[in-house]
Order: sequence, then C-alpha cells, then structure tokens
Amino acid sequence: MIVGNNYNSQLIEGFLDNLWLQRGLSKNTLDAYKNDLEKFYQYLLQKSIKSLLDAQKTDIQGYLSYRFVKKYNATSTARMLSSLRRFYSYALKNNLSDYNPTVLISFPKTGQYLPETINEQQTEDLIKAPNTNDLLGFRDRVMLELIYASGLRVSELVDLKVHQIDIKQGVIKVIGKGDKERLVPIGDEARSWLQEYSLTIREQILIKQQGFDDYLFVTKRGTKMTRQAFWYIIKKYAIIAKIDKKISPHTLRHAFATHLLNHGADLRVVQMLLGHSSLSTTQIYTHIAQHRLQELHQKFHPRG
Repeated sequence: MIVGNNYNSQLIEGFLDNLWLQRGLSKNTLDAYKNDLEKFYQYLLQKSIKSLLDAQKTDIQGYLSYRFVKKYNATSTARMLSSLRRFYSYALKNNLSDYNPTVLISFPKTGQYLPETINEQQTEDLIKAPNTNDLLGFRDRVMLELIYASGLRVSELVDLKVHQIDIKQGVIKVIGKGDKERLVPIGDEARSWLQEYSLTIREQILIKQQGFDDYLFVTKRGTKMTRQAFWYIIKKYAIIAKIDKKISPHTLRHAFATHLLNHGADLRVVQMLLGHSSLSTTQIYTHIAQHRLQELHQKFHPRG
C-alpha cells in the first residue's frame, strides 16, 4: 500500500480511471496494474525517490535487477514492465511528465509457455464421467459439455444467466473481459444437453432446495455456481476419468482451441470464439498444434 503520499495515490488512480474509460478493463486487470505500480513505488521509496514521476531509466533497470535477484519469474516481471510502460506513456500524453523512462528497456525473455491441455479421448472421458441419473451429475455434464463446446472462461460459464441462452439458434451471448459481448455457437450435442437441463433439471434443483436464481448453473443449495466449486468438480471427474494430469476448468478452454486448430479451423475464428482482443494471444495454440504434429511425425514417419 502507498502510505502518506496522496499525490502518488492520485496519480495511480487517475491512470486506472483512464484505462477503464479507454479500454473498459476488468477490475482484476486494473488491480494488477495498481499492484505493480505500488510495488515499484515502494522500491523507489527505499532509494529516497518520493514520486513515481521522478523515476529515471536507471531506476527501472535497477528494479528489474532487484526482481531478478529476488527470483521473481520472468512472466510477472514482463507484466510489471508493461504496467510501467503504460503508466509513463499515460503521464507523457497527459503532460504530467516530459520523459518516459521505460523507452528502450527490453522485456525479459519469458520463453514459450504452452498451456496444459488434454487430447480428444481424454476430453470425451472427462465429459462422460458424471452420473447423469443424478440431478447434480446431470448439471455437471451440461457444464462440461458447454465449456468444451464454446471455449468459455470459467468466470463466463458460472456467470451465465438464463436469458443469455438461445437454445433454438444454438448460441449463447457471453459477457467477457471488459464487459465485451460476443455470440458463441455451442453445437448440437451441447445444445441437446442444455435444452433438457434448462427445461427440467435446473427447475428440479431449485424446487428441491426452495431456491430461485436467474443464473443458469445453480448449486445443490439453489444458489449460483462459483468458480471454486466448478474447479473441484473438474478435479473430481478427472479422477473418475483416470486422467493423470493436473487439470482445471481452463484446461477445457485450451482443449477447445487446440482441437479446433488440429481439425483445420482458422486462427482468427478461434480468436473470435475465445474472445481474445489480440491475435497474438491466440497464436499460442498454433504452437501446441505444431508440437503435436512433430510428435506424430517422429512416431509414424520411417525416418522420424
């Protein structure tokens, strides 16, 4: 926390307000920016620098070195530097400063991160793991079907409300990061499961618990499903399906994108379905697909 320095607090809040107005970023993203700036300010205080606007290029380089010595991972340091760049660019454009100390400072090398995913058979086994003769098991099957069919983020899945579903058209209206809306098709299989859940199963869960909620997926108490609860659901069915991998709800989002690309989907279509603002974010999945092609080549080619 910034203590005893209202000016720097106001600088940061002004920057965050500007980001929200210009880009409509989520609270979690804005909090990450705030945290990065406050940590950097604490570092500056140790060097008797009392304003973020007084930082020089050498101060930022020193902070990078400090993080390296403290063994911060390269990914978080790269994100931190991105936060500083945005802040000082904002300060320059708004005549709060005449100097951007982040210019010409290179991002740390983070390596190529390949998200954990599962193959198509494992995905099938996971989705079929719930006992659909049970009300909650049926609900779980529908959630697994839907997240794999649509590539939703887990927060988007649990935040879905009944009115966002158009079963007849086979699409859902998703409210993504920055409150951006997108329409996502769900396919015949997921639509069939979702239709029965919406018409009968969901109502039975609510009546049994005397609950009422306009969220699509409800718990045994008749309240909204949480991210944490769905994470435990995924873990439970991964054990039942004998999937020997550490997986999470996000694993099915990764599987959605990877399997689409493996079957020839266009990268920009996958970008739109995932709700990525930048194509570069989606391109990570092409590396996964290429990696699997290399594995297949080595396994089956006579000179592999």
